[in-house]
Amino acid sequence: MLDERRTALKKNKMIAVALMAGAAVLFIVARLQRGSGGWEWVAAFAEAAMVGALADWFAVVALFRHPLGLPIPHTAIIADKRETIADNLARFIQEKFLTTEVLVEKMKEFDPARQLCRYLTSRENAEGLARGVARILSESIGFLEDERVSRIVMAAMHDRIGKFDLAGSAAGLLESLRKDDRHQAVLDEILRRLGAWLGTPESQEKIAIALDNWVDTEYPLLSKFIPNRPQFSRSAGEKIIDKVSGFLNLVNADPDHELRQEFDRAVGDFIAKLKHDSGTREKVAELKREVLDNEQLSHYAKNLVADLKQWMADDLDRPLSSIRAKIADAAVGLGNTLAENADLADSVNEHLERVVRNYADSLRAGFSRHIAGTVKEWKEEEFIEEIELSIGSDLQFIRMNGTLVGGMIGILLHAVSLLIG
Repeated sequence: MLDERRTALKKNKMIAVALMAGAAVLFIVARLQRGSGGWEWVAAFAEAAMVGALADWFAVVALFRHPLGLPIPHTAIIADKRETIADNLARFIQEKFLTTEVLVEKMKEFDPARQLCRYLTSRENAEGLARGVARILSESIGFLEDERVSRIVMAAMHDRIGKFDLAGSAAGLLESLRKDDRHQAVLDEILRRLGAWLGTPESQEKIAIALDNWVDTEYPLLSKFIPNRPQFSRSAGEKIIDKVSGFLNLVNADPDHELRQEFDRAVGDFIAKLKHDSGTREKVAELKREVLDNEQLSHYAKNLVADLKQWMADDLDRPLSSIRAKIADAAVGLGNTLAENADLADSVNEHLERVVRNYADSLRAGFSRHIAGTVKEWKEEEFIEEIELSIGSDLQFIRMNGTLVGGMIGILLHAVSLLIG
């Protein structure tokens, strides 16, 4: 493309120069004929054509450089006004192309949610996207495997975890769980699972065995007088289970049961201790430090991460990668969801519009600075060449037209001089 523009500019320059030279030759020939007959008209045409050609040559050259290298005022305009051109160009783009309303309107016309839907519902597109994401993942794994990077990441993670207020965060989590009695739902689930476990034959057998062992250990003499002790243990275990199950049912049926109230108080007390009791907070911090400083746990975590990275690397290298397949499936699923749910698509577009409105001003200001800065950083020769290659070829037509139009004006003026002479 660059070579084509250079060739076109060179060609048009040669044509313009050829026309100007032709006018000069024609003028000389006409003057040698001493203005006899039609040569008088040819001389008038050629003289005016040369003036027009020279004037337009000067005007076009003056845009880019000093004609004949002479420092004539108001020449080499583009070079002298480079910074002004850069600022004005950036301001023009900022005010005419990157205003918030223009960007929002263009985004609405584009309809990104439905464009995304059409793109993702194509399996070929989804697989292409999956390959791109997989390539990023693969390169990221290679980056993280660098020992220097791993060392920095681990140090940063250790530092962040060390500064993390585990007690305060746990208190906040429990407070959130406690709102609207959501913690009672946790208690319900615990009681339900306990009741379900007690109802299984396996648990009943374990309780009977545990009871039999307890009697044998704690009351060895008495145990010798209990007839059919295994049956006695099973029967006693069933009664215990019935009593416990009955108690669990009472708790489940009564939202104001004493156990629930006690559970609520216990959670509240624990939250208060996590927030304000220095002893509890220190115990939690000590537990965190023990976990961080535990070499075996740290070694296990490193091996786990290494195994995960190796598995991902091996999978991504396979032609039939399960990770790529999952990503492609997720992309197609998202596309189908957008296609089937107009409200979701509208919501996506509305959120994107809000993002554009929130960040358009800073975006266009930054983009404007980038354009102006980039143009100003260009070398003067590069800047002039880029402008000349962009419009110089068309400017040569001005020179060509100036030669021909000047010649026609010369004929017209000659005709007028004859009429009034």
